[in-house]
Amino acid sequence: MKLLFSRNPNPRLAVAVARQVGAPVAFEFAAPRAPGQAGRYRALNPSLLLPILVDAAGGSLWEADAIACRLSREAGSRFWRTGSGEPAMIQWLSWGKENFVHACAMVSFERVTKQRYGLGPVDEREVAKGLERFADAAALLGAQLATRQWLLADGLSYADFRMATFLHERDLSGLPLHDHPALLRWYGRLEALQAWRDPFDGLDAPPLPPVPGR
Repeated sequence: MKLLFSRNPNPRLAVAVARQVGAPVAFEFAAPRAPGQAGRYRALNPSLLLPILVDAAGGSLWEADAIACRLSREAGSRFWRTGSGEPAMIQWLSWGKENFVHACAMVSFERVTKQRYGLGPVDEREVAKGLERFADAAALLGAQLATRQWLLADGLSYADFRMATFLHERDLSGLPLHDHPALLRWYGRLEALQAWRDPFDGLDAPPLPPVPGR
């Protein structure tokens, strides 16, 4: 199998999962939306977004969550829970993408992505909405993590990686993680994992454009 990736948040997440579980994949940096590249990748993912997992027969799987599931199974890992543990993990995936992860994405898009790619000025109204949603979601998440190390009672899972999708850019986005001590401790545990801290170690992965003024 081959994992097509870039350094953007969701492809980064997929690479981190592959590294964490020791999945049997080759890594290939890709840029489906670069000039002249669409035709090469459209059959693999019609949205031209990364990550994309390509199997030996040329079939493809896209979307980070689906790829994480497949990689965990291929590696024989419990990182993606199965059986009785799966519903609790999916609960946090579902809640996170609509709440905490979404709030982080709102702020990161305005302060990081738009500025990195010259997509216009920061919309401070959207930042304010994102920070408000972040505060509400972080309070709930902090209460969960105040008495345990990871989101699930039985240890680290994909839910932790997914919840942290945008937090590696927190210094650029200014997400106030320091206002929530339990979250800060949880994220410190994630950063202690090599797969999360530096998923691109040893890979051919050109750096992202800098964010002006940051």
